Amino acid sequence: MTDCIFCKIANGEFNTPFVYETDDLVAFKDINPKADTHILVVPKKHFDSLKELDDEVLLGKLLSGVKQTAKKLGLDSYKTVINTGKEAGQEVFHLHIHILSGNIKGV
Repeated sequence: MTDCIFCKIANGEFNTPFVYETDDLVAFKDINPKADTHILVVPKKHFDSLKELDDEVLLGKLLSGVKQTAKKLGLDSYKTVINTGKEAGQEVFHLHIHILSGNIKGV
């Protein structure tokens, strides 16, 4: 998808610093944080939402990416969120997992 902001970030078009990266995913700071630590884990391949993801291996890699990102940041406890669909609060229609830690606001 050419107009997707997360596709562009994952492809390095904005020089966004990655907290964590593998061949399948990237993790980076949310530009509108809802917690002291707010990281997004995003697959490099485009899926509008969790509803469209039919690759269980990739889902496992995303969850592993959450775990590895949290470990790299030294987070002992954190909240994960996946919003699926507009009514559920999804704003960017590219599958992503939020990692939130510290003072969490309104999530």
